[in-house]
Amino acid sequence: MTVDALTDVAGVRVGHATRTGNGLLTGTTVVLAPEGGAVAAVDVRGGGPGTKETDALDPRNFVQRVEALVLTGGSAYGLDAASGVMAWLEERGRGVRVDADPAHVVPVVPAACVFDLGRGGDFRARPDAATGRAAVEAAAAATAPGARVPEGCVGAGTGAVVGAVKGGVGTASTVLDSGITVAALVVANAAGSALDPETGTLYGELLRGGRVRPPDPEVHAAALRRLAGIAERNGPQPLNTTLAVVATDAELSRAQAQKLAGTSHDGIARAVRPVHLLNDGDTVFTLATGARPLDTGDPLALNEILAAGADLVTRAIVRALRTAESVDGPGGVWPSYGELYGRPHDEPDGEAWDAPNGEA
Repeated sequence: MTVDALTDVAGVRVGHATRTGNGLLTGTTVVLAPEGGAVAAVDVRGGGPGTKETDALDPRNFVQRVEALVLTGGSAYGLDAASGVMAWLEERGRGVRVDADPAHVVPVVPAACVFDLGRGGDFRARPDAATGRAAVEAAAAATAPGARVPEGCVGAGTGAVVGAVKGGVGTASTVLDSGITVAALVVANAAGSALDPETGTLYGELLRGGRVRPPDPEVHAAALRRLAGIAERNGPQPLNTTLAVVATDAELSRAQAQKLAGTSHDGIARAVRPVHLLNDGDTVFTLATGARPLDTGDPLALNEILAAGADLVTRAIVRALRTAESVDGPGGVWPSYGELYGRPHDEPDGEAWDAPNGEA
């Protein structure tokens, strides 16, 4: 049984720590690899990234596998959440061995942040090491294979915004004809918009071959009027970032994993316009557990994984927007896409929208 989430890749776990109230609207999400780690890579295309330990993932460098990835709110301040994850891993002897003593490890925990400072009302309210520890403990507690992953305004997506609407966390997965599983988890928090300005349809849903009916024109006009008024009240939100983790059970080299991270950025470009701006920090990580070998006799065997990674990032962004809930607080007002446009219409062929965890 699959749950259409990153956890469909066997051994991969996801945990959120969500912080709201008292000026907080932020959080941290941890992706925990199987014990022993996974091959990892990263591709950074935004002009304003906030990251930690990404150089360690360069295929030319020493570190071969990582135990966890951290996605966090709080901009660069929030990267402190990774130290809580490092401490948790060290206590369990998980990390890069540095001498003969098995307790002497250095956990390499790559991390990236989104900008959400002040969205809860207090600019100084942000994730810290304790938040990171809470998130990794939540991931470790998700012990059942294929555990469901909460989506929407949770973890690193708690304070996320896409254009003028509420963003959040979304996830999706697929099993390829080869039997290889590919999955994505996204924190959608973009300076660009996810909405087609002519119709209000999500860009990511336009890719479904026109099967999704656009919102009623009157509904779209009302949404535009409301968004214009909210934008005037909120003022500019100049700093944003979309983060993603694409995982697979395929056996990938570090170079192949890096290629997957790069092509998966196409999934952001399909769902948000514009992307990769100077005030974005768009970053995609990949994890490969190596449980299933690629067909070594086919030099193009990686292609189906590359294509799936981009498609799943797009679908995860749609899920993030569809599951997000509106926020109206001291830091600003961000309506959800669902509040503005309602639930999606049934498609002309009778197939309903792919709801979270298959719940149509």
